Amino acid sequence: MTDLWQYLKAAADSGRPILLYGMGNGADKILTVSTAYGIPVADFFASDGFVRGHSFHGKVVLSFSQACERYGAENMIVLLSFASSRPEVLETIGRVAKTCEMYIPDVPVCGTELFNAAFYEAHLHEIAAARALFADEESRRVYDGIIEYKLTGRMDVLRATESEPSDAYRYILHAENFITAADLGAYNGDSIRDLRQYAPHLREVIALEPDRRNFRKLTEYATALGEAGDSLTVHPVQAGAWSHTATLTFHGSGNRNAGLIEARLTDAPIEATGNILPSTADNPYFGKTAEVPVTALDTAAEEILGGSTHIDYIKYDVEGAETEALLGSRAMIQRDAPALLVSAYHRSHDLFRLPLLVHELNPGYKLYLRRMAGVPAWDINLYAVSD
Repeated sequence: MTDLWQYLKAAADSGRPILLYGMGNGADKILTVSTAYGIPVADFFASDGFVRGHSFHGKVVLSFSQACERYGAENMIVLLSFASSRPEVLETIGRVAKTCEMYIPDVPVCGTELFNAAFYEAHLHEIAAARALFADEESRRVYDGIIEYKLTGRMDVLRATESEPSDAYRYILHAENFITAADLGAYNGDSIRDLRQYAPHLREVIALEPDRRNFRKLTEYATALGEAGDSLTVHPVQAGAWSHTATLTFHGSGNRNAGLIEARLTDAPIEATGNILPSTADNPYFGKTAEVPVTALDTAAEEILGGSTHIDYIKYDVEGAETEALLGSRAMIQRDAPALLVSAYHRSHDLFRLPLLVHELNPGYKLYLRRMAGVPAWDINLYAVSD
């Protein structure tokens, strides 16, 4: 099996120029992998009209038109190195893909393991075991498509795995029945706002968020609800979701990628591939760190609502700490079988290990997989529901 990186290495060795479309953390990760494979990156470019004298890694960032003029659209290979779900941006990316050969490399949001051919071969048994757990053909189709994309980087394969968020809330989760919920990785309250569109009877939410700036906005949202006499009560908790109570080091970037450094330790080294990417702790892009409390949802729910309170729904989007967060709600999952939404894209092994873990915690769940629109393969959601 030949993966994208092996293909790019052969293309570069034959003289074809490799260019990165975009700048920032995504480009840094792709550069790191390219260097490890001995793939030279000739230049960087941005969409026409966006370039304003930017430079990146010592090179002046070209416009797309300049890149085509310099290297030839028919000759160069383009690697998309930023993320977006905005329709107008996806349309622009599509135009670039129609003009030249373009790929979207899969590099993990968290951790150091790369989903390449060697990784795939090393985990074939787990991949097959997770696939067998899905309750419908659409989940298996999405799962197969995501794996094919991760190995090939093909945009058409990736875009074919997309679905609408409303379908999952209405037809898988049946959010209209939710009264109580827990939001792990609540950010500024935006996911609670989204949930309310589909859960009109929602009355109480436990919301965990470790980042101080995000937590301030979350608290402001919860306070505004109370002052307005809203039927929904939000209980903000400034802590990360984990398997137990502790204090961990946190990269407080203030954005959605803010996360716990220690979460990377769940990555098991893969001898067949090596840990190609730098760990979060070694990546200066993420900025300053801070010590933050972490807690288990089982503990937080008992303190806030009482141990016998039933939670109807739990959302896990905790930037690579999903395994620990699931273990921290083990008692609730086994006792109440709440509906679950688990982000399954932060780490290379999340796609198969998280379904296996949820099944282990409660074999009575039916499991589904969907992916929302956007590039690269983010917003992959594992859903678990009981009969």
